[in-house]
Amino acid sequence: MDSGFASTSVLRHLARGTVGFGALVGAIALMPAVGPVSLLLAPVGLVALRGCPTCWTIGLVQTISKGRLERRCVAGRCELHVPDRGGRPGPG
Repeated sequence: MDSGFASTSVLRHLARGTVGFGALVGAIALMPAVGPVSLLLAPVGLVALRGCPTCWTIGLVQTISKGRLERRCVAGRCELHVPDRGGRPGPG
């Protein structure tokens, strides 16, 4: 199953976000100090965010919800369900 933009863990996804957003902010903030050379950080940020900040945000939501919801499709109709946890109480 394709997980879209999700990462293997929330911590890993947040680390990618820290590197990505940090590099993008650094590319702009360091411009007065080092000039256009600071723009070399921008591609690093975009690679860490897998292309765009919005995609990273969508991936964060997918990573957090992974395993908590599952999609079931029957006769061409799909719905989201909370998977059976084998008798364990769910959160909340």
